Amino acid sequence: MHKEAKSSYFDMPALDVSVAFPQATPASNFPPCTSDYYQLADLLTPEEQAIRMKVRECMEKEIAPIMTKYWEKAEFPFEIIPKFGALHIAGGTIKGYGCPGHSITGSAVAAAEVARVDASCSTFLLVHSALGMLTLGLCGSEMQKEKYLPSLAEFDTIACWGLTEPDYGSDASGLGTTAKKVEGGWILEGQKRWIGNSTFADILVIFARNTSTNQINGFIVKKDAPGLQCTKIENKIGLRIVQNGDILLKNVFVPDEDRLPGVNSFQDTNKVLAVSRVMVAWQPIGITMGVYDMCHRYLKERKQFGAPLAAFQINQQKLVQMLSNIQAMILVGWRLCKLHESDKLTHGHASLGKSWITLRARETVALGRELLGGNGILADFHVAKAFCDLEPIYTFEGTYDINTLVTGREITGLASFKPAPARQKSRL
Repeated sequence: MHKEAKSSYFDMPALDVSVAFPQATPASNFPPCTSDYYQLADLLTPEEQAIRMKVRECMEKEIAPIMTKYWEKAEFPFEIIPKFGALHIAGGTIKGYGCPGHSITGSAVAAAEVARVDASCSTFLLVHSALGMLTLGLCGSEMQKEKYLPSLAEFDTIACWGLTEPDYGSDASGLGTTAKKVEGGWILEGQKRWIGNSTFADILVIFARNTSTNQINGFIVKKDAPGLQCTKIENKIGLRIVQNGDILLKNVFVPDEDRLPGVNSFQDTNKVLAVSRVMVAWQPIGITMGVYDMCHRYLKERKQFGAPLAAFQINQQKLVQMLSNIQAMILVGWRLCKLHESDKLTHGHASLGKSWITLRARETVALGRELLGGNGILADFHVAKAFCDLEPIYTFEGTYDINTLVTGREITGLASFKPAPARQKSRL
């Protein structure tokens, strides 16, 4: 009897958050956008604005209601893939081969709208599209483009992108994975780490060092290739929905037809990274817009001391600081897109944009977490999830520090990535 009485009291399921906390609306009912204070829409073409609104509607209505449960379980919501396919945004700027051929601005605002609701979904999209598909579009042969891009554009197949290794993160040009030429193809040996989408991707774009030339080459590896193994990385605190994997390549054969002819050095890889860093810079823009939108609604709904939280001066000051950051971030992101479209974008431009925007975003989501008080640590109210998701974005596609050094090298002409060699002590 004692056990039955205890279980009926202690083992009840959690209350629905709208019942447990009726003063504020959870993120499953996503708030309207109030964060575009300087009216980015005026800087967009009608086509870009249409892309933005199409993605926003899908994310708010179809994706927002289910994201928290998947984030909590660290599982990927495969049910969203057909919804993304219907948006026709994969492939971004690639023209032909079933790809949309959007402007980079249109692709960027689409990525931001996805990130506004869920950063993991935007990471899934950007790995698939702005890394995997873009590498094929920039560096693949005509045959490879015709063979792979149409199904990737429809999300009938999924891509991942394997550059980072356990021993080579910031020092990405080092690469320990090797590619040895054999009759009819190549043998790949090595290991990759932190590769998003890798646990379920159909094709893997893998970078390896050519044992003959000592240069970086690119390869298309099929998921069923003998000797290929991928395991999920567990226990992440951010981007929990993204399925990052450890990839082992043991005597993996890749036929000559699946070697990417346009990747013959790390500089060719950098062509992709320059564009993808622009896209990644729009992720924190979208994340902070969503955090602001949630805080804006929450502060007007939640009451303390007989008044809405929005009525208190200190809360208004924090809200305005968040809004200020977002407007500046949007304008920097927009300018990066315009530099790319006019063929003026440099690696320094892209790196400065990515590093500075993520720094401001970090400050913005921290303010949002403060504003929500106790609910600022609940994924149900979006801000806690966004707070955690921003941390890996601050690091990937080049850490804040490395990206600043890329820009520093460009403006001074001096590279400072490697520590100065130890000098013999002076006799004095």
